[in-house]
Amino acid sequence: MNKRKWKSLIIAVAIPEIVGAVSGLISAPAMMEQSKTLLMPPLQPPPWVFPVVWVALYLLMGIASWLVRQDGSDESKRALGLYAVQLFFNFLWPIAFFTLEWRLFAFFWLLALIVLIALTMRAFGRIDRRAGWLLAPYLAWCCFAAYLNLGIYLLNN
Repeated sequence: MNKRKWKSLIIAVAIPEIVGAVSGLISAPAMMEQSKTLLMPPLQPPPWVFPVVWVALYLLMGIASWLVRQDGSDESKRALGLYAVQLFFNFLWPIAFFTLEWRLFAFFWLLALIVLIALTMRAFGRIDRRAGWLLAPYLAWCCFAAYLNLGIYLLNN
């Protein structure tokens, strides 16, 4: 792989990592405070799991977007537009859930994100099968997050 491709891969991976880091920084104070007082549903992982999983998921998302970008077609541009929309939804979820404490709203926002991820997976998969499959762990994790979100809402209202 040439230097230009490496640079574009690094940028593609950096974009979701930065989006996640900024969202996390915005919501971290509320997250830390609430983690001590909220009742949690069964299967709630320990707090250290979340940043580890998200760093890995953002890495996979970045690689997937890079693979799609290599195509350069109009279809890939549309798929990357959909990717940007789902990344925006991803960015806002922790802010809605932790900072604003809109737990039920956040649950429905997360359901919309899950639909967007599935659509992005399909769009990416049409261009590069690997790119579509790279989003599968992200989809699975967000489905699990929806369970946790709803569980926390129900246990704390």
